[in-house]
Amino acid sequence: MSYSSELPLSSRKIARCRAIAASIGKQVAKLVHENSTVGTERAVLRLLGFNEALENDSLLLPLANHMVDSLKRADRLHQGVLYWVANAMMSEGSDLDRLQAGLLNRTVDLGTLPEQNPVKVTRLAEKLAKESYDGLMRYRKGRRQLLTQQKDPLKEKRPLKYVIVATGNIFEDVTQAKSAVLDGADVIAVIRSTAQSLIDYVPQGTTTEGFGGTYATQANFRLMRAALDELGAELKKYVRLTNYCSGLCMSEIAALASLEGLDCLLNDAMYGILFRDINMRRTLIDQHFSRLICSRSGIWIMTGEDNYMKTTDAVESGDQVLASQFINERAALNAGMPTSQMSIGHAMEMDPSYDQVILMEIARAQMTRQIFPDAPLKYMCNTKYKTGDIFTSHAIDTVFNFIGSFTNQGVILLGMPTEAVHTPWLQDRSLSIRDANYILGGSTGISQEFGYRSDGFIAKFAAKVLDDALILLEKIDRLGIYTAIERGYFADVKRPIDGGKGADGVFEIERGRYVNPFFKLMGSRI
Repeated sequence: MSYSSELPLSSRKIARCRAIAASIGKQVAKLVHENSTVGTERAVLRLLGFNEALENDSLLLPLANHMVDSLKRADRLHQGVLYWVANAMMSEGSDLDRLQAGLLNRTVDLGTLPEQNPVKVTRLAEKLAKESYDGLMRYRKGRRQLLTQQKDPLKEKRPLKYVIVATGNIFEDVTQAKSAVLDGADVIAVIRSTAQSLIDYVPQGTTTEGFGGTYATQANFRLMRAALDELGAELKKYVRLTNYCSGLCMSEIAALASLEGLDCLLNDAMYGILFRDINMRRTLIDQHFSRLICSRSGIWIMTGEDNYMKTTDAVESGDQVLASQFINERAALNAGMPTSQMSIGHAMEMDPSYDQVILMEIARAQMTRQIFPDAPLKYMCNTKYKTGDIFTSHAIDTVFNFIGSFTNQGVILLGMPTEAVHTPWLQDRSLSIRDANYILGGSTGISQEFGYRSDGFIAKFAAKVLDDALILLEKIDRLGIYTAIERGYFADVKRPIDGGKGADGVFEIERGRYVNPFFKLMGSRI
C-alpha cells in the first residue's frame, strides 16, 4: 500500500482510449469533408458582417437566413454561400456594404444573378474571408489584452465560480449579473430561452420575454459584455461571459459570440443529438465549424457530458461520460483547439443516499482531472436530486464546492439552495457564492496535503470507470459512432441517423467548386 497525490490510473489504457477516439474522429471528419449545412453557411455570412434583418410580414427575418434560403431554392448552395456573395459583388460592381443594402431592400437576389468568371469569383471569395478573419483576430487580440490588464481570477489557482442568470429579460439579467460579480462570481452564464436550440434562426435585437432563460442574440451578447466590462474595470477583475452554442444555430452563435467578446460557449453536438433530438449529421458538421471559430477566437468550449447523468444512473454511467469526453477532446483537436480551451464537462449527480457516495464523487472528479490535466474542467453541481429542501440542497452544494477545490477543477457551476423551487433570486445566488467563497478560499491547496491509497476504494472505483470506458470505446469504434448513437450508447438515449430536427439542412458540397476559405484560415485538421 502506498499514498500519492494522484490516483494510480493506467497511462497505457488512457493512451488507448485516445487512439480509439482518434479513429472515431475520422468517421466524423469524412462527414464534414463531404457536406455542409445551412447553419454553417449562415455562420460564414455572419463572419462577413451580414447581421441585419429585413421585414417579412411584419416580422424580422435575419438576412443570413434570407440569403441562404434564396440560394437553396436556386440549387446554388452546393458551391457555398461565400462563392455567391463574391459572385454578386462582381455582378453588381459593389462592395459588401452596398450588397447588403441591396439585399435588405430586395433589389438583389443571390439566386438569380448571372454567374461570373469562376476563377475570379473564387479569388475574391478568398480575399473576403481573409479580410474578415484578420478583423476578427484583431478584435480578439484586444480582448486578450484586456484580460492581461485586469486581474484574471484563473491565476488564483482555484476553480472559477460560475453562476447562471436566466430571467428572460436581458436588462434584468444585467442587474443580476452585476450583483453576482460583486458577490464574487467569476463567470456569468446567460441561459437561453427554453427551446431556442430548436429555432433555425437567431432572433434579432435585445429581448425581454424569454421563458426559462433569455434569447441568445447578438444585441444581447453586446449588452451583457459591455456591462461586465464596465464593472470589471471598476473592480480591476476580468469577468468571463458564457452563453449556449448548441442546437440548430450552433455555428452562427459561435460566430456572433466571437464578434461580441464572449469567453466561453457551451458547445457540444452530442448534447443537441441526445437531449434536443437534432439530426446527428447536421449537428456534427455544425460542431466542427463552430469549434474552428472558438479555437481561433480563444473561446473556451464547455462540453455537455454533465447532462448524461440526468437520464441514467450516475454511479453506473461513468463509462459513458468518460468515453464521450475522449471523443469530444478529439473533435476539438480536429478543429485545432488547444487543450487549454477545452472546458470538458462532468457533474456531481450521484444519488446522495448511496453509501460512500462522496468517495465515488471524489474518484470521478479526480480521475477526470488527471486524464485531462491541462483542461479547465467544468464541474456541475447536483441538480437531479434537489427536492426543494433548501437546507439539504445547501449541504449538497457545500460538499460539491469542497470536491471541486480538492480535485482542482477549472470551473464549478454553483448550485442554488432553491434549486427545484424557483428561478434563483438575487439573495439565493448570493448565498451560494458566499458558500463557495468560504470553501474555495479556505481550502486552497488542500490537494497537496493529502494522498490517495493505491489499494483504496477511491482508486479502485476510478480504475473501474476507466476500464469500462475503454471497453465502451472499443464497441463504439467497431459499430461506428452513428450506429452507437442509434443504439443508445450515450446517456441511454437512442437517436436515428436520418431522424431529428434540421435533417433537411444538410447538403452535399460540390467537390472542386465549394468555397469556404475559413476552414484553412482557422486551422481545420479535417
